[in-house]
Amino acid sequence: MKNKNRGFTLAELLIMVAIVGVLLAISIPIFNKNLESSRESVDLSNVRSAYSEVMAAVVSEDDEHAVKVVPLKQKIEKWQSKDPVTIAGITHSNNEGDTANWIGYPVAGGECEVSYQAGVGVILNWKGSTVKPEAPYPFNVNCDLQKPLLDSKILERPELIRHFNFEIDSRCNTGSQLVAAIMTEVKKDPDNLMNYGTWAYLGKGGTKQKEEKRYLFWTSVDTNAVGAGKEIPVIISTGDGRYYVSETTTATRRSGSNSYVAIADHLTPDGYVACTENGTKYQDLKEAYDAYTKLVTTGAYQDYKDTLPKK
Repeated sequence: MKNKNRGFTLAELLIMVAIVGVLLAISIPIFNKNLESSRESVDLSNVRSAYSEVMAAVVSEDDEHAVKVVPLKQKIEKWQSKDPVTIAGITHSNNEGDTANWIGYPVAGGECEVSYQAGVGVILNWKGSTVKPEAPYPFNVNCDLQKPLLDSKILERPELIRHFNFEIDSRCNTGSQLVAAIMTEVKKDPDNLMNYGTWAYLGKGGTKQKEEKRYLFWTSVDTNAVGAGKEIPVIISTGDGRYYVSETTTATRRSGSNSYVAIADHLTPDGYVACTENGTKYQDLKEAYDAYTKLVTTGAYQDYKDTLPKK
């Protein structure tokens, strides 16, 4: 007796998958084109409505409403579904330059300013994106703040392995082989944040130690310049990829016959944890730096706003 419930063979399934893939490849561009066409239709309708409002204001001598700005919804510059386009009796094509009544062309995230000028008539001024560009950063926001420490190999040095707790502060830069070794690695990447301000690696030595027990404290502040006993904002990066914005209190240290101002007073492992718990956690370095910037420009540490890194 034959089995009437026989399933598909592998070859049949592969053919079906191939057919579905072809259909998707054909349908997705069509869908996107129709979606953009719909956005353009909405934009045209909104601009025409704005034109009607402007002309009504002109007739009633209402100068306050004689200019209208229409935010655009379309995602692709110029017209994709209609060319040429006619608005308020003005016909314009994509390849046509500016005229007295038509300036520019629509762009993604842009706007159209509709106004009226005596002797010229209605003016459609298509302007660039209304979305503000992301503020540039003076460093690579994806830089790895733990990399200089690891690449320097100093964690494998006996003196760090023996120490229950280590502190390597960038201001201890007179005769410190540890700081020199790390700075050699930092300077290999000119876009690393550690090229600016003051930094300190804190934690346990040895490559076998857990990464979450190693910390980098960074501040834009020159600690030697502000002196000891000052509260300063810091970004904290942990070896396992966590980021915080917190604060510390600067302190005087001695290295041989020289003294310097460290980024923080002597901290124990519990002190590191306390700094993170008293701060705010962020997803990545970019978010942490944005929060830090806000803190020194409009927050509690505006005295340090001029210390932010600059290219």
